[in-house]
Amino acid sequence: MSVIIIAEAGVNHNGDLGTAREMVRAAARAGVDYVKFQTAVPELVISSIAPQAEYQRHNTGREESQLDMCRRIHLPLEDYKELKALCEEEGVGFMSTPFDNVSVDFLGALGMDWMKVPSGEITNLPYLRKVAEKGIPVILSTGMSTLDEVEEAILILTGYHPRNQFDSPLTRDDIIVLHCNTQYPTPYHDVNLRAMDELRECLGVRVGYSDHTTGIEVPVAAVARGAEVVEKHFTLSREMEGPDHKASLEPDELKRMVEAIRNTEAALGDVHKKVSESERPNIRVARKSIVAARDIKTGEIFDETNITVKRPGEGISPMLWDEVIGKRAVRDFPYDALISFD
Repeated sequence: MSVIIIAEAGVNHNGDLGTAREMVRAAARAGVDYVKFQTAVPELVISSIAPQAEYQRHNTGREESQLDMCRRIHLPLEDYKELKALCEEEGVGFMSTPFDNVSVDFLGALGMDWMKVPSGEITNLPYLRKVAEKGIPVILSTGMSTLDEVEEAILILTGYHPRNQFDSPLTRDDIIVLHCNTQYPTPYHDVNLRAMDELRECLGVRVGYSDHTTGIEVPVAAVARGAEVVEKHFTLSREMEGPDHKASLEPDELKRMVEAIRNTEAALGDVHKKVSESERPNIRVARKSIVAARDIKTGEIFDETNITVKRPGEGISPMLWDEVIGKRAVRDFPYDALISFD
């Protein structure tokens, strides 16, 4: 299965449906598998006393409550119906992350291949139950989380948590866990891609990576380490106002990331060391054979004075050197001729 590439539009439309439409078209042109938004009823997610994160205040340049910020940059629920229809027209998958139970119900009814659980909801028991009840496969981000917290969330989603009182339709096979760091942008020394190995081995799930660094190198490296999903924020312009634009790719960069990931996938190949079809013709050019180091007459005994090793690799392999030494020439061999016994 190819790596699933998700272009995270998030709230980089700044609450403008026209901008969101253009983001769908840009993501489709870049060749991603899904374009993903963030769906919320702000009053159900954020209290009036919740402060902005430092990166939000810095990136927006505004002193305001987190609630006021989110009211400005979120779309009303009904707009996502139009965005989903546009995704279908453009040939790209539609996804959105719900941040509250009303949004979970709305998106569940709208229909998606995956339900995305954001890092901030990984310790939200009623929310995780609501997500599980939908029976839609889950992509679970794990920023700010310990391994134990991730395991507990998986137990809730799959119905095995002791607090659960329902039979979940989900199994671990229905969940992909994304390693993630929620700082925007993430410092490279805090990325810790090797954590994907622990998530995979200890939790028995498929893994991927949600990236908030400023370039494309880390998502590509994540694919090389076995990420099955890559999620990356993008924007129409990093000069736009908003909390996430500074840690997002612009459309041309998103396209380059997609190309780099697909090239990396192709380069990974399989686990077997073998001669590839593309390099097979080079064997005769680059390898060597046993050849005459000078003119050799019929009956002469081959020794280190009259034979040597040179290209091309069309004759007796130098690996048979010891078998050739001491044998007699069956015919004349001029200088540089391939040695043979026929």
